[in-house]
Amino acid sequence: MAVIRDVMPALDLLQPATAAEAQRLLADIGPGAWVMAGGLDSFDWLKDRIKKPTVLVDLSGIDELRGIRESNGGLEIGAMTTLTEIASHQNVKKNFSLLAEAVSVVASPQIRNQGTLGGNVAQDVRCWYYRGGWPCYRAGGNTCYADTPVGRNREHAIFGASRCIAVNPSDSAPALIALDAKFVILGSKGERVIDAEEFFVGPEHEITRIHILQPGDLLTAIRIPATWSGAKFYFEKVRDRNVWDFPLMNVASAIKFSGDKIEDIRIAVNAASPKPMRLKNVEAAVRGKAASEATGAMAGKLAVEGAIPLQFNAYKIPLMRNLVKRAISGVKEATWA
Repeated sequence: MAVIRDVMPALDLLQPATAAEAQRLLADIGPGAWVMAGGLDSFDWLKDRIKKPTVLVDLSGIDELRGIRESNGGLEIGAMTTLTEIASHQNVKKNFSLLAEAVSVVASPQIRNQGTLGGNVAQDVRCWYYRGGWPCYRAGGNTCYADTPVGRNREHAIFGASRCIAVNPSDSAPALIALDAKFVILGSKGERVIDAEEFFVGPEHEITRIHILQPGDLLTAIRIPATWSGAKFYFEKVRDRNVWDFPLMNVASAIKFSGDKIEDIRIAVNAASPKPMRLKNVEAAVRGKAASEATGAMAGKLAVEGAIPLQFNAYKIPLMRNLVKRAISGVKEATWA
């Protein structure tokens, strides 16, 4: 399929100075608006001429959307705060190191210097058929080209497929879910706050979107409550290369102990499903148990129940099983068998 690349379509550029102004512009423009944060995902789409918005709303001039602030023992992070700033922030590293570790493995240092937390959680899927301009389900067509006998689906979903089998690519998303983060959204009716796991949607809900933001909505901040401050954290990302690559799969866990027993836990994985998965069945199964290798092994087996591999991604089942195992038991050896 021939695609004209590297020449962006003509569009209007608007650069609001406040979050309220940005929200009003987005509401007035409607579906034709494109929100640009760090610009990394945006320019890929625009240069390839796959997405053709009429107006680009650039958030880079809105200072109130940047920065990390203490809030009720937790943190509030502006959606335009760069990943580098988050990874190096002393409070994040001390109390919520799970997030610092997750954002520190996004892409490359150059991209982390420009990329933002809001952009990382809101970026679109990376299926090459969709990104290449093929008329798939997600693009408004009537076929999933990856889910065919000759489709290339090594990076795609083993859970939650519903016409589209592309996975969410965010590294920060499972960490934010494990930390019970809250997303602050400014809309036409004012501000609303939702749980991190409710921000993401799968294709069974809305196949053309990966999050709940609608025209006129603006993600302004992410709040991390004090609840999980200082817990035992685990994050691991598996990818083909140590820099640049999106996850083949990642896992994030936060555990509180009572003695040597798991008192409470939150655990999530990404790149296993079209949206980040919180593993509530695993959480329930390991509460009250020691964080041993046996508990981890049991949890790993439970985590992959119901997985449906595609032609080229059956490796994701043992990968997920062992990532979950290590996220609970802390065993570091990479035993995928």
